[in-house]
Amino acid sequence: MGMPIGSPLEIRSNSSYDFCPMKKPARQSLLNWYQDNRRPLPWRENPNPYSIWLSETMLQQTTIQVVIPYYEKFLALFPRIETLACAQESKVLKAWAGLGYYSRARNLHRAAKALHQLGYFPQTYGELLKLPGFGPYTSRAVSSIAFGERVGVLDGNVIRLLSRYHGKDVEWWKPAGRQVLQDLADKVVLDFPPGDMNQAMMDLGSTICSKTRPLCALCPLHRSCLGLKQDLVAQLPRKKPRKAKEVWVWEPEVWLRNNKVALHWNESQVPFLKKRWLLPGIARQLKQKPTAFVFRHSITHHDIYVTPVRKKGRRPDKDWQWVPVRDIAEWIPASLVKKTLHHSDIHV
Repeated sequence: MGMPIGSPLEIRSNSSYDFCPMKKPARQSLLNWYQDNRRPLPWRENPNPYSIWLSETMLQQTTIQVVIPYYEKFLALFPRIETLACAQESKVLKAWAGLGYYSRARNLHRAAKALHQLGYFPQTYGELLKLPGFGPYTSRAVSSIAFGERVGVLDGNVIRLLSRYHGKDVEWWKPAGRQVLQDLADKVVLDFPPGDMNQAMMDLGSTICSKTRPLCALCPLHRSCLGLKQDLVAQLPRKKPRKAKEVWVWEPEVWLRNNKVALHWNESQVPFLKKRWLLPGIARQLKQKPTAFVFRHSITHHDIYVTPVRKKGRRPDKDWQWVPVRDIAEWIPASLVKKTLHHSDIHV
């Protein structure tokens, strides 16, 4: 049962994956450091399952400094799971506008509906995994921080911290390497408050064991850090190979009628911003950058070279929606569309 409102992978038997958990004195030092240095974040002031889930979802791919005002605004609009579940998707997306990666907002909304229907908030990692948008990290973060389940988390900060501390040069983006680090993270929370220990690892990775300028002399784990002893801090964690950039030319059609813009549902016609409303128009992939375009925009591994085409009149298409210019952000909050309209002399 839960609060009202995966099975582990097999580790390869390879010497590079030898298992050696963090010793208890080091974990105590980590907890002491956190208790003295924990950051005063708004979701820590009232750590209920909803606020923790919301913050962890927003923090994916986004920094704390950027998230805080969005978090406070979003919580003011949707203070409870029930209000989020009953809200229109357009309102949710509008409140999310500016954070990017809008699938997070859609999954948040879908999960709120599922939780509202369920009538309680599941308390375990395994149960939470069944909800939309609850991947391994979010499920473990919520179950450990909100409900005290003894599971470790793996975000970018924890991956970096554990890779360096244990001197683990593993392909952390692949299942086998990730499972090695997951097992180590799970061991960190044994016999200690799991929520505090997970947040301690995240805070330490963010502030001390940083990506470019780690402050090893200030780290509570520096005496037993293998990465520091073996001079591997700068090399760990291993860099994930980047997905090759794709060059796309997009010629969106900007139809304006009675101060309304035409949108169509992008099921799969355009490879970016799928399954959402978008300006109609063709997109094609090129091998190299075009010589003529109006502006450039990037979405994940897509380099998009945009040339808007203004259209007049009325084109009959039952799949189109004519949306008032002032409401565009509620239908499609992506900055790419806003830029396109701006370059077409339409100001949102």
